[in-house]
This record gives sequence, C-alpha cells and structure tokens, in this order.
Amino acid sequence: MKKIVVLISGSGTNLQRIIDCIQSGEITDAQISLVVADRECYGLQRAKDAGIPNRMIKRGSSFSENLEKLIPENTDLIVLAGFLSILSDRFCEKFQGKIINIHPALLPKFGGFGMWGMNVHQAVLEAGEKESGASVHYVTSGIDEGEIILQGKVHVDENDTAETLAARVHQVEYEIFPKAIIKVLGIPL
Repeated sequence: MKKIVVLISGSGTNLQRIIDCIQSGEITDAQISLVVADRECYGLQRAKDAGIPNRMIKRGSSFSENLEKLIPENTDLIVLAGFLSILSDRFCEKFQGKIINIHPALLPKFGGFGMWGMNVHQAVLEAGEKESGASVHYVTSGIDEGEIILQGKVHVDENDTAETLAARVHQVEYEIFPKAIIKVLGIPL
C-alpha cells in the first residue's frame, strides 16, 4: 500500500477528489496517511470527516523543518493540493522526486512567485491567451519549475472572467490529478 501525505492551504477540493478516487478504487493500492495544513482551513475538516490523521503547522521560518519531522518515513509521495507555502530548498532536495504539485495554468507560463489562485487566471486573460489549463509537476526549490508530469487544457473564451476560467480549469485539475498520482506512484491502471 503506497502512502501519500497531502499538504493543503484551503477548502481542500483537490484533497477531496483524491480521497474520493482512493475510496472508489480509481487510485488503487494507496492511502492518505496524513494531511497537513499551513493555516486553519476547511480542508482539515475534510480530512477529519474521512478519518485521516491531520495537523496544522504554523507558517514561519521553521515551517519546512517542522513539516519534515511530521512526514512518516514510509511516505511514498507528498502531494501539494492547493498548498500556498514555499518549502525550503533542503526539504525539496530531501524529498526530490517524491513531491508533486498541481498548478492552475499551462506551465511554464504563468508560474512562479505570486502566481496562485485568481492571480493566475487574471494574468492569463490579460495576456490574451487562447488556452489555459492545469499542470501537475514535480516540486523543486524553484517555484513551479519542476518537470511537468501531466497537463490538461481548456479554451479561453472571449467573454471569460477569472472566475469562469477558474471553474473550467478546476474541472481539468480533477481529471489530471488522480492520473498524475497513479503515474508517479507506478500503480497499474
């Protein structure tokens, strides 16, 4: 059984998608062993409701160090699902190849510092892009710079707002996130 640790900062909709995929058997031979949040958020309640151990660690200079102490030794994958804190270089290097993130844009475009949530979708619209989407990538010490594992695309409509684009991109996230987890863990389809 593969062990997954999920890091969150918000409502936990992608966490819920992963929970649902494990429960339905879409993701087989895996379980979420721990959910860690960097702030109080509804995602912690989702973890509690699913009976998953969960913790909240205060943000700050020792966040990555405190997080590292919580990660079980038998962890196969660390999944950032709407996680907004920046992990230390040391943490990223220690777990290299075992940390993935989902980003609401087609990387390498619209990634990096400040590119999260509605900021990303607004930037896509302001740039006049014809398509957007979501990317699952390996986490490195460079923000949104790791190797891309999987992407999914959506068309950008001329009448889109950041909110309408975000809603369609979120649906793509739901499609590709479980597939990327399966791929990285090497779970047979």
